[in-house]
Amino acid sequence: MIEQNFIELFEKSFRKNWDLPGLEDYQDGNSYTYGELAAQISKLHILFKEFGIQKGDKVALIGKNHTSWGIVFLGTITYGAVIVPILHEFNPESMENIIEHSESKLVFINGNIWNKLSIDNTNINVIEIPTFELLKTDSEETSKKFLEIDKLFSETYPNGFSKEDIKYPYVDNSELACLNYTSGTTGFSKGVMISANNYASILTWSHKQYILLPGERILAFLPLAHTYGCAFDFLYALSEGVHVTLLGIQPTPQNIIKAFAKIKPSLIISVPLILEKIYKKRILPVIETPKMRLLLKIPVIREIIHKKIKEQLTTALGGNFREVIMGGAPLSREVEDFFHKIKFPYTVGYGMTECAPLISYTNNTKYIPTSCGSVLDKVMDARIDSPDGENIPGEIQVKGENVMMGYYKNPEATKATFTEDGWLKTGDFGIMKGKTIFIKGRIKTMILRANGQNIYPEEIEAKFNNLPYVQDSLVIDKDQKLIALIYPDYASLKENDINSPEAIDNVMKENLDRINNSLSRFEKIAYIELMKNEFEKTPKHSIKRYLYQD
Repeated sequence: MIEQNFIELFEKSFRKNWDLPGLEDYQDGNSYTYGELAAQISKLHILFKEFGIQKGDKVALIGKNHTSWGIVFLGTITYGAVIVPILHEFNPESMENIIEHSESKLVFINGNIWNKLSIDNTNINVIEIPTFELLKTDSEETSKKFLEIDKLFSETYPNGFSKEDIKYPYVDNSELACLNYTSGTTGFSKGVMISANNYASILTWSHKQYILLPGERILAFLPLAHTYGCAFDFLYALSEGVHVTLLGIQPTPQNIIKAFAKIKPSLIISVPLILEKIYKKRILPVIETPKMRLLLKIPVIREIIHKKIKEQLTTALGGNFREVIMGGAPLSREVEDFFHKIKFPYTVGYGMTECAPLISYTNNTKYIPTSCGSVLDKVMDARIDSPDGENIPGEIQVKGENVMMGYYKNPEATKATFTEDGWLKTGDFGIMKGKTIFIKGRIKTMILRANGQNIYPEEIEAKFNNLPYVQDSLVIDKDQKLIALIYPDYASLKENDINSPEAIDNVMKENLDRINNSLSRFEKIAYIELMKNEFEKTPKHSIKRYLYQD
């Protein structure tokens, strides 16, 4: 157990950084100093008390990155309740499943998302963000209390809210702080139970690395509903007194670069696809011209060109950062080779939601190309399930302060995720030289999109396989598009006199429309490719997925 109490980190930070800018919206212009942020959190605590929220109760939070989102998250965990962040791009059915599965007692949600849900028959109170208006309650008394929150806040702090008023209920590090769902689909729901200790270990370890310093700036463009962005762009940054700007709009390279020019962040936390897109669209067209290829063969000129490209790339990313940390997926070997050649200050970390989320990281000055950093010192341990973990790839298994409490109400899945001697099975193949991890392949099939959304192909495949005339399916990532490889049920097609290629295509087009109508925007399938032969399978009848991926 980590000695530093998780909630006390925020008490200290809010007092110490009282007058510093804390949280702001890039798009809307809302901004809060640390003192103002603390006041909003205390007002939320009064609301929780009036609504009858108890320590340990679940509070669901659905919305885009926004200061109001941050206030609800911090207000919930500092009250002693459990936050349930739900990705705003999940489909409505998934959101409803998570709210029900998590047993949430209160929901904060964007109004446009609420209008798509069908939970009017529940007794849950619902509050709209960012306006903080009451959307639903079955109690006239609750509605009345809601209207009196500002009055109660003034009565509670008649002389105004001050540093000395920041006193949060004691929450032991052993207690549950967050339920983070890897999926909302019925039958696949896994609520990762993240304890206060899991978060405390990440924050205290980061503090010792001096990754960020008080008064510095950061641009948060990864979804805060995911542990990666939440842990570093949000929780760690605010525990250090950093000025956090939430992008709040689509994180396209164009939008991000424009925001970088304004914010000039001290650190950039990203997924590889963002940098890969910038490389492909801005750098590759320049270095692949015949003239440039010729010049790059001359050592002295190559060094000058590389230096110039590094300067231009640095300027495009704000020009003020110490390093770019990438995680969530492997970095393209081609892009990594180029970044290494031009001496760009990048590093690649490794983690998973179940580790809140970090397993390994190394500062860019000590980073070994193709690795994903070193196992967190004095926080995590790792081993390779292989006869020779330095040379023969095996599953990466970990244990330590970051590792989750388990999956909520799912002891079977929890048991299956741990070895008999208590190590978490990551589902990734790799080797480990000393404490440095090199991932060689993924057992898991999760696909990560550029703005941080997780896609789980098996869930989509399960839906496809239940549709007419589909015998087997495989969803893959091809040129940044989701493609469904379908092996049709040719016997059933023949029985129903559906024989011509055109007729089969029409059937599959109908299936595609049905699937896409049930999926979140980022999960939608671009097109279907029909397979003439059955998929090759393992003895367990699982498709040999690697044979069909580039």
